[in-house]
Amino acid sequence: MSLITLRSRASGQPQPAPGPHWASLTTIPRRWLAVAFAVCGIYAIGVALFTHNDLHRLWGIAAACGYLLAAAVAVAWRSCRGLDAALILGLIGTLLVPLGWLAAQGRQQPEVSVITRSAQLMIHHGSPYQSTAALAAAHMAYNYDPYLPVMTLFGVPRALGGLHVLTDPRIWFGVVFVVAFGLALKVAGARSWLRWTAFVTASPVIAFELAVGGTDIPVLALMCLGLALLWGRPFARPSGVGSHPLLGGLVLGVDAAMKATAWPLLVIGFVLLAVRDGKRATVTFTVAALAACAALAGPFAALWPGSLVVNTISYPLGLTKSVSPAASPLPGHLLADTGHIGHMIAVGLLVLAGLAIAVWLVVSPPRNVPAATWRLILGLTLMFTLAPATRFGYYIYPGGLLVWLFIAIAGRRAQAAGSRAVPPGTAGPDPAPAPAGT
Repeated sequence: MSLITLRSRASGQPQPAPGPHWASLTTIPRRWLAVAFAVCGIYAIGVALFTHNDLHRLWGIAAACGYLLAAAVAVAWRSCRGLDAALILGLIGTLLVPLGWLAAQGRQQPEVSVITRSAQLMIHHGSPYQSTAALAAAHMAYNYDPYLPVMTLFGVPRALGGLHVLTDPRIWFGVVFVVAFGLALKVAGARSWLRWTAFVTASPVIAFELAVGGTDIPVLALMCLGLALLWGRPFARPSGVGSHPLLGGLVLGVDAAMKATAWPLLVIGFVLLAVRDGKRATVTFTVAALAACAALAGPFAALWPGSLVVNTISYPLGLTKSVSPAASPLPGHLLADTGHIGHMIAVGLLVLAGLAIAVWLVVSPPRNVPAATWRLILGLTLMFTLAPATRFGYYIYPGGLLVWLFIAIAGRRAQAAGSRAVPPGTAGPDPAPAPAGT
């Protein structure tokens, strides 16, 4: 125990928080940031060396340069300006250069083309989905559109404006992610949320997928924003004070009309509010979410129910003649590959996992947003592991949610420590500038 700590205890003064402060990028030891960039750079080099996909190789080469330059700047220039320069270099190398280059050439993963084609169908025929008869005659996997109607909106600029960089759906995926994820951090109480948003956007978790495809990126960001709106003010008591069930419901309703991966969060959010905030907040959240989802997806479900079900439910579950190209060697896919019985076992295990999560919600319902987020992380992990059509990239959801939760909790703990350090009704001392080496 240090002499300073003994004296502060004896005098009754607030004690300084021990160890490094991880709430803000400006106070994290700079060597750790350099190590983080270097590790990301090694990952990018591995992608460039071992992938057989040209799009992935281009990203790996550009990203490796960006990460290693960012690591060098973080070590050599230890002021806040050096930190900002490192973040900018990371964003340029990992996202702006590869995404801009690929968008200008019109090169992308097939799912981006699916969204553009669906937007063209919606503009000219009213529905983003091909009819069941057309799908049966085509026998091509990429004729199916497994996304819900809101996702189609990202393809409208290209469907109307042609092949230009700014009409690429990935550009708009990125815009929605930066805005929604940044707001999710700010609302949740994260410190230095703009820098954190830049850092997370430049990480391989986001930049890699966004540069080549990115359909899951906006869905993830809106999930984080919905959770942040249900959290409430940092350290308010009770924890639901200051939450926004109406806004949270609207955000998650829009998200649910974009992709089915957002649906589990609607259930978890409902249980959280029912346990924590009572009937009024729960009804507000539920009505807002269902109204938003129904307004955006309901007309398509009412006019083309068969096409909607075949594209968004039967196809992802592997119940159509054409098999989804999502085929990472995870347990669900390996079981489905053994034949009809194996496929049914995989679907059965997926249903059992969903039932197990539902029982957990009833027996031990979440009473705060971190608990709700952990249940969502586990549920999504099980879903992606056991789904018959799955890929490793889907783990961006549990990974991104975990990162968001870590940053938000660190910021809230820092706010709590600051409020304890300054007695009510007194003005605290001016914060000391961060040392050059931090």
